Amino acid sequence: MMTRALVTFLASTGVLAVEPPEPPRPATMAPSAANNPLQQEMTAAVDGAVARGLAALAREQNPDGSFGGSQFGRNVAVTSLACLAFMADGNLPGRGAYGEVVSKGLDYVLTHCSESGLVATPNASNPMYGHGFATLFLGEVYGMTQGGGETAQADRLYRALLKAVQLIERTQNDEGGWRYNPVAADADVSVTICQIMALRSARNAGLDVSKKVIDRAVQYARTLQNPDGGFRYQMITGPSAWPRSAAGVACLYYAGIYEDQAIDRGIAYLNANAMPGKSENQAIHFFYGHYYAVQAMFLAGGEHWATWWPAIRSLLLQTQDANGKWEDSSAGEEYGTAMALIILQMPKRYLPIFQK
Repeated sequence: MMTRALVTFLASTGVLAVEPPEPPRPATMAPSAANNPLQQEMTAAVDGAVARGLAALAREQNPDGSFGGSQFGRNVAVTSLACLAFMADGNLPGRGAYGEVVSKGLDYVLTHCSESGLVATPNASNPMYGHGFATLFLGEVYGMTQGGGETAQADRLYRALLKAVQLIERTQNDEGGWRYNPVAADADVSVTICQIMALRSARNAGLDVSKKVIDRAVQYARTLQNPDGGFRYQMITGPSAWPRSAAGVACLYYAGIYEDQAIDRGIAYLNANAMPGKSENQAIHFFYGHYYAVQAMFLAGGEHWATWWPAIRSLLLQTQDANGKWEDSSAGEEYGTAMALIILQMPKRYLPIFQK
């Protein structure tokens, strides 16, 4: 990551526009929630909702291992998110009540890994979204199963993950971000956070990830923050919005920045504009926004997590359908259910990506 000296130098030359370096943080700064659980994080009501949700989601898996049949179904993004929801309960290929579901999903994703490194179904629109989620999924599986080459699938997984990471690295654009297609053209915060999380997962699993790529991604994320603490969609002038702001804060966290004024301002913006159950605008990109927001608050820890977690937990419990699913009007119930289950299982702390 960039040192403070490098940031200061770049700012002085006009290459990077940032806030002046903040003073050292006090030793009493609130730690991440990763190793500091709240009392009663998981309740009987949450356990029941998760059990119903996992069972309902498992029933939606297609024979080829994919999930969904709606507009965004049967692609690597929804399939990867669904599998991550099962992995958040501790299920892995060959392990757990839903181990076979994850194994079939992994086979489906691996089937759509190309020689170029792109992970996408044929004719996929905006393939870098799916590529980012799929690479994250591959990285989490590889890290949680210890990697290695004992089996043909493990070797296939490693090679697919390596190529996927290399594609991300070579398609970063001049601004430091990524966009819909695997070319170094323009960029936006939504696609960029997908790639940053994928790279972080791969690095956690032991793969080499370019420090230069991460440093440039940090620069890009910083330039998107508006004076109100929220984040705009692209480099051009634009308004803040809470879902993209949650993604912006997550960009910094997963790039390895944990103590920074940009994070403080972003968290303050989320608390003011996206507190679960208190905003009239949350129906827009609801699951997308809360997927990143809960991660930001989990990593922020302290009072932020203590306030946010009961609020989002309560909201998701209230909005679960009688059939065990969560509906998303734009992307379908498989997507909504997967996202809700990932959020509700944050306190289980199984997925390595959510650790500092």
